[in-house]
Amino acid sequence: MTTQLNKICAIKTIALVAQEMGEDEQWLHEIIDEMEPEDGLIWVYGPDGEGTPAFSDFGIENLEDIIRERRRPKK
Repeated sequence: MTTQLNKICAIKTIALVAQEMGEDEQWLHEIIDEMEPEDGLIWVYGPDGEGTPAFSDFGIENLEDIIRERRRPKK
């Protein structure tokens, strides 16, 4: 199933995704370098100019794929 990015009605911050996945938030910050907006990664900015990564459902699926790939034993 393909999700249209312009149809996103909710996102989750990296802190919430890390908590729900039981992953280290700092590690997730390191591995999201592989992701682009079309992968479901969105940056959210507050009035202080600080940004935090957030994910659509599609982005969380892509993040899970990256995590599986990182954890796959190397041959």
